[in-house]
Amino acid sequence: MNIIVNGQAKEFKDGLTVDELLKELSLDGKVMAAAVNMDIVKQDQWNTHRLNDGDKLELLDFVGGG
Repeated sequence: MNIIVNGQAKEFKDGLTVDELLKELSLDGKVMAAAVNMDIVKQDQWNTHRLNDGDKLELLDFVGGG
């Protein structure tokens, strides 16, 4: 399936959860927030929220500064 991750189209196997996709991208533990098609997916739902072909996934990490 084709998923757009932070603006870049990427190909993945069908039926991945947000958590599984993060592991495939070696980003597990590094992402603080995720939105699928502009809807926030809470971290406690990442292991059950299945992605679909054509979804747009935005992954965010918060950086402090001043």
